[in-house]
Amino acid sequence: MIVQRIQPIGLWLALLFLLLLCSGCGQVKSSPVHITLWHGVNPPSNREILQRLVDKFNQSQKEVIVDAIYVGQPDQQMPKILAAVVGNAPPDLLWYNPTITGRLVELDAIQPLDEYLNNSPVAADLDPSLRSTMFLEGHLWSIPFATNNVALFYRPSLFREAGVTQLPRTWQELETVAAKLTQDTNGDGKTDRYALLLPLGKGEFTVFTWLPFLWSTGADLLPQLNNEGAIKALTFWQNFVKKGQALLSQPERGYEEDNFLGGRVAMQISGSWALRYIASKGIDYGVMPLPYDQIPATVVGGENLFMCKTTAERQKLAWRFMEYVLSEEFQMEWAIGTGYLPVNLKAQRHPRYQAYLQETPALGIFLRQMAAGKSRPLIYAYPRLSESLGRAIEQVLLGQKTPAQALAQAQRRLGGKLK
Repeated sequence: MIVQRIQPIGLWLALLFLLLLCSGCGQVKSSPVHITLWHGVNPPSNREILQRLVDKFNQSQKEVIVDAIYVGQPDQQMPKILAAVVGNAPPDLLWYNPTITGRLVELDAIQPLDEYLNNSPVAADLDPSLRSTMFLEGHLWSIPFATNNVALFYRPSLFREAGVTQLPRTWQELETVAAKLTQDTNGDGKTDRYALLLPLGKGEFTVFTWLPFLWSTGADLLPQLNNEGAIKALTFWQNFVKKGQALLSQPERGYEEDNFLGGRVAMQISGSWALRYIASKGIDYGVMPLPYDQIPATVVGGENLFMCKTTAERQKLAWRFMEYVLSEEFQMEWAIGTGYLPVNLKAQRHPRYQAYLQETPALGIFLRQMAAGKSRPLIYAYPRLSESLGRAIEQVLLGQKTPAQALAQAQRRLGGKLK
């Protein structure tokens, strides 16, 4: 009898527990979705700023968490990117220069962004000068993360010691100045101070910093790489090495500033991204426009964000972060923190950013140079073009071939003219 009376009570208690459990089901919140961002932001101080901004985004909402992962410099990233795409394990977001667009489209690895951007309020604030980096054959494949260009950093104290009183504006003037800046300071018969650092390697950074010299002659990469202007520009670099006036960087490390900071070189080609880092080292420095041959020129750089093909839900969440990157808030914080130029028009005009420009006169050089800036061609064959050109530049700087020989071989590797 006792057992029979307990059973109904136990049954009712079990039912009551289930009802209470189900009544709270609507209040249970799902965990945020983690999406990955692969990037190669450099120097390390800029990576710290990126992480702070990513953390700020993650804390601003509860639906998505962005995991920012540093995957190395461009030459280190490419094998990882291609392996991830082929292995069907891509990141959700990819930070890379837009020249990779054609290859990613051919691999069907990235999602077109036309619909996302066309329906976004941030579209109206995007600097229109950067739209050429976003489109290929009528579709929008990426958004600009930030932009920059290259100029010539120099050490004023070393210029004074060498008796240089005027900054060079032309190639001829640069050659004259280089001869004065190249010195044996300790009298041991060996050069220990060079006029400038030239990037050694066949990677994209070498090509990127050489292109303004090509464009300065009035020539271009297309349709024929082996042209008079290219030979002239490559010979110009070669002559600094032949005369012992240029120090070659470590292979694929042309962006490192150690020799410039240490005073071993008086000049280095670099971009606005290095401003904060160099200023933090407490040395004297200045920035001048790149000396030119026929016309002033620089290369417009910066990286874009690509959305890799995953699932519709993950892509929707990835776009939320992409919108954040395009926002006035992100662009202003990133630009002030790193020296990159903002891609958001409101950020460019913001009083805080304008005050920063007043405090950082060197940044004005990069801003003014944008008018003479040119972007690398967004064509399917650009990776092959860059690789062939990089090999040619490296061969010339190492004295293995003449500029004409190296460029002719590069053209043969490409298999003819490029459109």
